[in-house]
Amino acid sequence: MADRTAPLPVDELRALVESGEIDTVVLAFPDMQGRLQGKRFAARFFLDEVLEHGTEGCNYLLAVDPEMNTVDGYAMSSWERGYGDFAMRPDTATLRRIPWHPGTALLVADLAWNDGAPVVAAPRQILRRQLDRLAELGYTAQVGTELEFIVFKDSYEQAWDAGYRGLTPANQYNIDYSILGTGRIEPLLRRLRNDMAGAGLTVESAKGECNPGQHEIVFRYDEALTTCDQHALYKTGAKEIAAQEGVSITFMAKYNEREGNSCHIHLSLTDADGTNVMAGPDGMSPVMRHFLAGQLAALRDFSLLYAPNINSYKRFQPGSFAPTAVAWGHDNRTCALRVVGHGRSTRFENRLPGGDVNPYLAVAGLVAAGLYGIENQLELPEPCPGNAYTAGFAHVPTSLREAAELWENSPIAKAAFGAEVVDHYRNMARVELAAFDAAVTDWELRRSFERL
Repeated sequence: MADRTAPLPVDELRALVESGEIDTVVLAFPDMQGRLQGKRFAARFFLDEVLEHGTEGCNYLLAVDPEMNTVDGYAMSSWERGYGDFAMRPDTATLRRIPWHPGTALLVADLAWNDGAPVVAAPRQILRRQLDRLAELGYTAQVGTELEFIVFKDSYEQAWDAGYRGLTPANQYNIDYSILGTGRIEPLLRRLRNDMAGAGLTVESAKGECNPGQHEIVFRYDEALTTCDQHALYKTGAKEIAAQEGVSITFMAKYNEREGNSCHIHLSLTDADGTNVMAGPDGMSPVMRHFLAGQLAALRDFSLLYAPNINSYKRFQPGSFAPTAVAWGHDNRTCALRVVGHGRSTRFENRLPGGDVNPYLAVAGLVAAGLYGIENQLELPEPCPGNAYTAGFAHVPTSLREAAELWENSPIAKAAFGAEVVDHYRNMARVELAAFDAAVTDWELRRSFERL
């Protein structure tokens, strides 16, 4: 893989700690949901002890549900195994300042067992493995994520106390591309943009979206691992900044019956010279055609990586700009896969993921699917020229249960990721399904309390 330039060199961190400008260092890793978990260190202790030797974290952090409850079914972590530690090893290429917390720097950790072996089910390691496979062919994946969210005027504490019902969106109506609409909450958007820039992310734009209070901030396309690290940092930082401003934001895939929060992922391939190998004389090179054919072949099997939660599947509604068809098209937003750009910007967009996606797992899925297409020289079918919602294509999974069964029984997934990873994330889905099946929802109460 290509070298990545550190946003903050270690020598500069040492100088900032010596001068007292930095007093706290956060070491964090992405968990199964893509959330950052870790520790805050006194900066001098971090430099003296943690930078070289790393630290430890309980291995249950990759074996709990979203509410941090210990659950059964995970081979790597359980009561029977004693819930021991794994090692958190700093990746200094990710070191950066965090402007929204005074005197703070952050870097991402890779996870390893005490014998030095990588934790293969860790999301960052899953992505690294697929990128290493891609590098063996001489390619590097360039990726961009477009992450939508909804802003509410209520604080997180107020939202919690209200049961997340009856919240006040920051905008009252559809503000898609509206300058007036974004201007209404520009102080928040400006702080998000500027603080992320201060953390080393390159901001491209912000725009309004369709659902009241819905917005999107886009960052520059970059090497895949860098993009995923920045995505995870941005998502955590955006919530922290919102809390500081007394408001709340949600990235959940489907907050209400209106438009959901998407996270469209763009991907292209470059060679050792930085040339986009997806571009060809007729628009798409043979490499891109095979790579895209692999996406179609594995899309249903890998849906668990793109839509990992119960709520994720509520987005997939006809005519909603969220895809239902396993189809591709040229600049066609009704398809799951959309080919855009020309020349050096030629790329494809996967429109399945929502704002709740774990970017490491989703990009690993895109790379693994593309490699399957290249290795098997899959032929790309004709594009969908019209409305893919009504064109009779195969349907994306309609529930987490369906997606988990496809994932569990997929020979493509087992060959690309290995049995340990397949079993680990199948269990994640099993835990969520069991919790949801046991829950009594507001819908059931309204439907049944008096009338049945």
